[in-house]
Amino acid sequence: MTSTDPRRRVPRTDVVLADPRLQAARAALGEATVREVVRTAQEQARAGEIEPEAVVDAAVAALPPRATSLQQVLNATGVVLHTNLGRAPLSEAALEAIGAAAGYVDVEYDVATGQRARRGRGTLAAIRAAVPAAEDVLVVNNGAAALVLATTALAAGREVVVSRGEMVEIGDGFRLPDLIASTGARLREVGTTNRTSQRDYAAAVGPDTGCILKVHPSNFRVEGFTAAVDVGGLRGLGVPVVADIGSGLLARDPLLPDEPDAASTLAAGADLVTCSGDKLLGGPQAGLVLGRGDLVERLRRHPLARALRVDKLTLAALEATVRGPITPTARYLHVDPAVLRRRTEALAAEVGGEVVPSDGAVGGGGAPGLVLPGWALALPATLAGPLRAGDPTVVCRVERDRCLVDLRCVPESADPLLRKAIEAVLL
Repeated sequence: MTSTDPRRRVPRTDVVLADPRLQAARAALGEATVREVVRTAQEQARAGEIEPEAVVDAAVAALPPRATSLQQVLNATGVVLHTNLGRAPLSEAALEAIGAAAGYVDVEYDVATGQRARRGRGTLAAIRAAVPAAEDVLVVNNGAAALVLATTALAAGREVVVSRGEMVEIGDGFRLPDLIASTGARLREVGTTNRTSQRDYAAAVGPDTGCILKVHPSNFRVEGFTAAVDVGGLRGLGVPVVADIGSGLLARDPLLPDEPDAASTLAAGADLVTCSGDKLLGGPQAGLVLGRGDLVERLRRHPLARALRVDKLTLAALEATVRGPITPTARYLHVDPAVLRRRTEALAAEVGGEVVPSDGAVGGGGAPGLVLPGWALALPATLAGPLRAGDPTVVCRVERDRCLVDLRCVPESADPLLRKAIEAVLL
């Protein structure tokens, strides 16, 4: 290697890190992240891909925008609870609550007495107030965990009676029979795939029955020659009735007439209701258990409850979701199609494309088959990839060789940002 070799001019790491921009990045992003981009820039210079004098600027340009690798996206798919995009977007109230809870908080402490207090008592009180039919409430880390805890506490080593027509498979290949079997309970299947009667349940209940499980088939529909037993038909059989309603409505929504809600299900006779917090409730990922006080306390005292409990950030966001203003999920579900058309036409006037009818969906396994009428901007299908790779990232829906940009789940305040993203890929 000669003295004129350009690799000798590659600046040392300490020299690069002394740049004020990288010093600030070390404080914001962490030492390891900044050193990694510096090493990458130095290797580029040694390989002759950039000039040695450009190492500092290359390292600064390669810095990630934030310490997390999660990337914000504009959801232009028309699917409100898009599982792959994190389901429910949180409200401003929930985001503010997370910020307030980020430091030391009284999550399990009574500031008046200086003694330990019930964990998340404010959140639990908010949910009880929203569902007066619930004597008590428990929050765990997701909907499946709520169901697992309920069946474990009530039926481990015993039988769970469930209709064959409700032996569902949830996301990513997880099946209800496997989930229940993991708790140590035994499934007692009754009825047939399409028809189950009250007599089927009554014949199956016996001394070894831990509970009856009623599962709302949230991500599919069975039509035709069918029969099922509602919650009211199951009470009086001498064992607890656990109803998994899935999507997390606390009260009935006229837009979703076929989606069960916690208040109505408890009033109909369910002893416990389990559901998700990050679907139709519009909050953070969580699982809720609502119902009879003695049964909820039984679940709360079970050792598994400790492993499934949520952190202070989830408790804060959930309370703000329940107590606070209308959630983004509710706004997107109930948006006026005329408003969507006006916004879409304004976007088309600026970037081109065709305004076409577009049916949105609830998503997240909720309200299968329900059509949410709306409008979308139709662009060439070849633009879907560049839009995903752009800044901001825009995720659209591709149908019939068209890229459909559906504004249902895009905040109106983000319309200028969406326009710029589309203009960038049209250049």
